[in-house]
Amino acid sequence: MTMQNKLTVQALQWTGDALKVLDQRQLPEKIVYDEYQDAVGVTAAIASMRVRGAPAIGIAAAYGVALSVRKHYAQSNHWRQKVTADIELLAKSRPTAVNLFWALDQMKTILAKQLDNPMAAVLACAEKIHSDDIAANHKMGELGADILADAKGVMTHCNAGALATGGYGTALGVIRSAYQRQRINIYAGETRPWLQGARLTVWELAQDGIASTLIADSAAAWLMKSGAVDWIVVGADRIAANGDAANKIGTYSLAVLAKQHGVKLMVVAPTTTIDWTMPSGDLIEIEQRNPNELLPACYSNEDSLVSAWNPVFDVTPAELINAIVTERGVVLNPAEQGVRGLRHAL
Repeated sequence: MTMQNKLTVQALQWTGDALKVLDQRQLPEKIVYDEYQDAVGVTAAIASMRVRGAPAIGIAAAYGVALSVRKHYAQSNHWRQKVTADIELLAKSRPTAVNLFWALDQMKTILAKQLDNPMAAVLACAEKIHSDDIAANHKMGELGADILADAKGVMTHCNAGALATGGYGTALGVIRSAYQRQRINIYAGETRPWLQGARLTVWELAQDGIASTLIADSAAAWLMKSGAVDWIVVGADRIAANGDAANKIGTYSLAVLAKQHGVKLMVVAPTTTIDWTMPSGDLIEIEQRNPNELLPACYSNEDSLVSAWNPVFDVTPAELINAIVTERGVVLNPAEQGVRGLRHAL
């Protein structure tokens, strides 16, 4: 796992008997790692958004299963049932990120075998999911940077960097790779209501010595009209087979604005984010989080006349996406053919 050790920013660290999770809610003011030794703790870390980002959620869940096996295998003859219960618990932590369910399916496949050492097998699987994600990010970084060769400025939304993945990042991985080739102007939207852009993205880029400019979400249209950006580069939590992509709330707004201003939109995600069983984005479950994330405390009482609608994601239709970049290749204008051609690529 030497690749992990070279990363400036690590959202997840496996210690050998525990998972250390960078509490992203406290960034950038504090860098705090919480340590978890069972699946219940990892589930709580995902649900509370200590760990976030579809690939990172999947990796954390895989380590959560390894911790479950470690806890129950030596203690009970019924360890398989207890591990299965923990897997079901992990599956309920966040509904939209397809990587979560993909990773858990990988672990189920390993556990279905007759194993002499199940702990070693599931841990090896979790570590492979982690290292494969980092390698995929670097591959996507280069493929995406090829497309951005002539770009003068790019904008990103939310955080799709090392903090949201095994390391390096999806959208930020592309931006990192492009920046290494030539200096480009990088803009980050603040990303309300959790401010992942303001708290995480610009901080993460600064850790790598990369300059960026933060804007209010509502300034995006005016930024595009000014001609400062050629591309919007974002990640995804789930991609349907037709190329529709679910990402952090506000991405759809940016896609519509980009179309108006002649700016192109790139979605960057590993193929583990593609839900091959889902024909279109209309079927993607959109997570609704607690209204109190938006409401001031004075409106939280039962008889308040003020409520809040707090969807965490929205879906950008394929016709508004110019390129989908994966580790298996690039799909240009996905509205024409979807992403099914990637299924058996490589």
